[in-house]
Amino acid sequence: MRRPGALSAFQFIPKEFTRVEFVEDYEPTKADSYRKKVVLDGEEVQIDILDTAGQEDYAAIRDNYFRSGEGFLLVFSITEQESFTATAEFREQILRVKSEEDKIPLLVVGNKSDLEDRRQVSVDDARGKAEEWSVQYVETSAKTRANVDKVFFDLMREVRAKKMSENKDKNGKGKNKNNKKSFKERCCLL
Repeated sequence: MRRPGALSAFQFIPKEFTRVEFVEDYEPTKADSYRKKVVLDGEEVQIDILDTAGQEDYAAIRDNYFRSGEGFLLVFSITEQESFTATAEFREQILRVKSEEDKIPLLVVGNKSDLEDRRQVSVDDARGKAEEWSVQYVETSAKTRANVDKVFFDLMREVRAKKMSENKDKNGKGKNKNNKKSFKERCCLL
């Protein structure tokens, strides 16, 4: 997710997760989508990543993405206080659109950790916000690829755990054979 009207920390993270090279002059559109097959804890899964634009012009479209999303990365730049502040707005939008009682798989991600000398958001502030929301906080660098894979894999694990819990609650049993197929087909990260 990006803060309104600006290039953000998230602009490179999906590209770096799905590609090898770092793109210096990436210009995001209103939404970019990526698909990748990965092995998660010994199980092959296909994930769909929707990189949504934070611009208000696309709020209605973003709500549709939020409805279909199963897991969310709230990404901000550690070099821009405004982008950090915007994560609270996006979280509220997600909670409003999802209207779920259960915990929604979500991580707070501070990107551009390679620019420590330009840091405007302290680690303590970011961790504090993540703790307030009962979610994990991770710092990444799309440029150096530090923790890029980690945030996606951690989020996929949370999505999988939620699906397994929901299936267990529905069936009154543990993992069923359809659960694995369901995760492969419908894992969508925003």
